[in-house]
Amino acid sequence: RKTYKLFILCEELCLAYCSKGNECINANARFCGECIQAGANCGWCKDPDFLKQGETVSTRCDELPSLIKRGCQEAMIENPRGQQRVLKNKPVTNRKKGAEELRPEDITQIQPQKLSLTLRSGEPQSFKLKFKRAEDYPIDLYYLMDLSYSMKDDLENVKNLGTSLMLEMSKITSDFRIGFGSFVEKTVMPYISTTPAKLLNPCTGDQNCTSPFSYKNVLKLTNDGKKFNTLVGQQHISGNLDSPEGGFDAIMQVAVCGDQIGWRNVTRLLVFSTDAGFHFAGDGKLGGIVLPNDGKCHLENNVYTMSHYYDYPSIAHLVQKLSDNNIQTIFAVTEEFQPVYQELKNLIPKSAVGTLSANSSNVINLIIDAYNSLSSEVILENSKLPEGVTIAYTSRCKNGVISEGENGRKCSNISIGDEVYFTISVTSKGCPKPNKPETIKIKPLGFTEEVEITLHFICECECHKEGVQNSQLCHYGNGTYECGACKCNEGRVGRQCECSSNDVATEDMDRTCRKDNGTDICSNNGDCVCGTCECKKRDNPEERYSGKYCECDNFNCDRSGNKLCGGHGRCECRVCICDPNWTGSACDCSLDNSMCMASNKQICNGRGICECGTCKCTDPKFQGPTCETCPTCPGVCTEHKECVQCRAFDTGEMKEKCEQQCGYFKMIKVKDRDKLPQPNDASYPVVHCKGRDANDCWFYYTYAVNNDTEKVVHVVDMLDCPAGPDIIPIVAGVVAGIVLIGLALLLIWKLLMIIHDRREFAKFEKEKMNAKWDTGENPIYKSAVTTVVNPKYEEK
Repeated sequence: RKTYKLFILCEELCLAYCSKGNECINANARFCGECIQAGANCGWCKDPDFLKQGETVSTRCDELPSLIKRGCQEAMIENPRGQQRVLKNKPVTNRKKGAEELRPEDITQIQPQKLSLTLRSGEPQSFKLKFKRAEDYPIDLYYLMDLSYSMKDDLENVKNLGTSLMLEMSKITSDFRIGFGSFVEKTVMPYISTTPAKLLNPCTGDQNCTSPFSYKNVLKLTNDGKKFNTLVGQQHISGNLDSPEGGFDAIMQVAVCGDQIGWRNVTRLLVFSTDAGFHFAGDGKLGGIVLPNDGKCHLENNVYTMSHYYDYPSIAHLVQKLSDNNIQTIFAVTEEFQPVYQELKNLIPKSAVGTLSANSSNVINLIIDAYNSLSSEVILENSKLPEGVTIAYTSRCKNGVISEGENGRKCSNISIGDEVYFTISVTSKGCPKPNKPETIKIKPLGFTEEVEITLHFICECECHKEGVQNSQLCHYGNGTYECGACKCNEGRVGRQCECSSNDVATEDMDRTCRKDNGTDICSNNGDCVCGTCECKKRDNPEERYSGKYCECDNFNCDRSGNKLCGGHGRCECRVCICDPNWTGSACDCSLDNSMCMASNKQICNGRGICECGTCKCTDPKFQGPTCETCPTCPGVCTEHKECVQCRAFDTGEMKEKCEQQCGYFKMIKVKDRDKLPQPNDASYPVVHCKGRDANDCWFYYTYAVNNDTEKVVHVVDMLDCPAGPDIIPIVAGVVAGIVLIGLALLLIWKLLMIIHDRREFAKFEKEKMNAKWDTGENPIYKSAVTTVVNPKYEEK
């Protein structure tokens, strides 16, 4: 039995993983409340007769279209929807400076102020929030100053700050108040020297300093600038040992001691002035202080009395208290510590950093610039959300700039009188436990106004109220009958709660789940629960097993055109139940003969028979849905010639009307005539055609109607035109002939000249040989040469 239960658990996990596309089915809802919490698109059919034999109670939970398709009437579907009501919607204040004086609580900058949202799981509820900066809005400014010895020069500048700042701030608001406080350090070692002399005067030499202290509230917020100057002028510098100061203790007291400081529900500014760093949580251990800061007010006679008892606050603790009390912080620090406080600013929303200088007018400019920067940006924050509730923001700022996500919480560069809008969407997943209304608040950081939202959760269906506990319909009162089904008591299972959970599977019960005493339990398509088959779920939520033994299903019927029952019927227990005018095992045979009617009002043109709404042509020459197409009949080539010519070559008489009248066939271009389909190659008749255009060019194509009754034309994309004379070779031949003739004539002339010259030369040589010259000498000629012969020379 344990093995069987483990198998069931594994199977359910597998089904949940495989069919993750439908959250309604994956929920395996046992009652209506579980179903509507599964998702916003889930509905529950409460029709008592909805389930077929073998289907589990959880199949009542499904998406609405699926339930309707399965036969559940819309009136019988539980599908509650969320709603929202605006409880307080006071318009934002349109007040000009100098107009009638209003109390701060009468000025409205955010709308609406109070709503009630009813949330259904997975269904977001959205509303719009308007924010508008009011003109002449009151301002409270508290100046918190470090009075360690290094701030001596800065104290002199602050002594005249009150009246000057009142004058400048009057340009922004007619209702301005200012206060002053100071701090040094915790009054324990090692932060200060605890010797009696140093406790009286911590400064060295002849400097007259006041005793060290943690924090003093010198001046409660007031609109008297002269009083500010007077009291600040009476302050004296003090001193401590280490460089960091105890400013965080002072900031915490300023934030939480609202009555002593005098904060109103208006714009609250805290100017923190120092030239050093800061101690934070954990540093108190150096002085033996281990208790964490409690975040409560401990002022007595305007002096913080528990600095030696509580540690410094952490940055996160300060952020929380400053935010809770709508205080915007301005850090006026020396240039040396700008990087440190810039990092601190990044951790504290709605804060600014400025450079502290020795000129009081520069301090005023710093405060005004920081105020303008802070007030020109609105950042929304919400209180802690209940478990399972999420919130999303979308902002529509100036110039139509839209932002989402974290940037959807804020708008920048807002001037006085500008309106910006936020779309806030609240979504719940499931229901909180216990189910009771929750309240969340949304407010702009640094402003006292807020939107209060009361959340109500839809956790049960309306029909749950009509449920009958211990109903006799649920096996002698073993469950509550609600929403058309039994919601079993603890320890009971089955559609009518007829079994104990300890007796889910026994040998006797399994016997009733075998069809015809076979070996397969529930046809291997379900589980035997309390002697009754509960059929398995399929990955596809549209597919289901049913029947007493889960022997039936709605997805194993014959198909046609890759559609179950041809798309013209429904599958019940593996048999197609056809729609009217359809028949056949796959509902693919139409009984309507109108589709077989030819244009001459004859069935299949008198050349075929109509079967299942389709003509079967008895004459092999004819084709088409009504046996009216004859691709091999005479005149086919002539009938289609002009359209083929205009579509393939953009010529011919049909060129202007080609798109309108020649789109009735599919055209395929081929490279040459060998690529055209041949009659023996195709399973349908093909006729070969050729045509001649106005330029005496031939084009070749085939025409056929394929098995899908589609007209198909294959055309050779090259025209066969008669070849004209080739001018270039002719001209080249003529020129070459003239040149060759000229060369031949020159050669002949040269040869003749050579022959003529040789003959003349031979004649000259011959005459020269036959010439006879006179050998007589001149009688008066005497040679100039004298020949002497040596008588001794014997010509040896």
